[in-house]
Amino acid sequence: MNANKQYQLFFLVLIVLVFSSSCAVKKNGIVAHRGAWKQNNFPENSIASLRHAIDLKLTGSEFDVWRTADDSLIINHDAHFNKLLIEETTYADLIKFKLSNGEKLPTLYEYITEGKKNNKNTLLVCEIKPSEISKERGKQTALKTVQTIKKLNAEKITCYISFDYEILKQIRQIDPVTSLQYLEGNKSPKEVKSDHISGIDFHYSVFQKHPEWIKEAKDNKIILNVWTVNDPEIMDWIIENKFDYITTNEPELLNKRIKNKK
Repeated sequence: MNANKQYQLFFLVLIVLVFSSSCAVKKNGIVAHRGAWKQNNFPENSIASLRHAIDLKLTGSEFDVWRTADDSLIINHDAHFNKLLIEETTYADLIKFKLSNGEKLPTLYEYITEGKKNNKNTLLVCEIKPSEISKERGKQTALKTVQTIKKLNAEKITCYISFDYEILKQIRQIDPVTSLQYLEGNKSPKEVKSDHISGIDFHYSVFQKHPEWIKEAKDNKIILNVWTVNDPEIMDWIIENKFDYITTNEPELLNKRIKNKK
């Protein structure tokens, strides 16, 4: 093996070790919901909010993926952008309108590329939105999303979440090891595990209704995540129950609550 190939192999191993360590499940890990946007009034799901989450060294930063009419994968929470239905609009027409800070609507490629920069701590939590056109379109969007992330060599720092169970099962068929979390809250931890889904990421009200699912998830050794926790009292309840991840619009506040509990 020549020196250049030895260097490339060493560099690859180093990257894997760093991110396998930084993206390992941590109790009460903070996930910024749509990036860390609120404190500095950044647009949600913007490059700026992602960058701030990374700069804060948060455990994760969540974002949402849609596919446009011309097959561009873009980052936006709602099905509409500036009153245009994303799935029925071309990307060129969507970017005629800017985000509030002057950014254009980011593509998945641009977003992940930024997410890799100077990032040794923050997991990229990719929510794939169910298609409002058809189930099959949603599955195809999932496949294209995974392909893009693999093309960017970002699979080690990315996990996937969705309200569409079939989307997660579709991803599992093509990737036996990536982390998948289900959002809907209508399946028990045992059911999720039986379908080879890595974990649950339910609204906190689901866990208030089914507190036994907290123990069940831990007993079954699946990821235990919760969204979207903004109220201090609910934060404290979640912290005390030692969830793996806590998704919030208030990462700075949650960080203070966690530190106060130590």
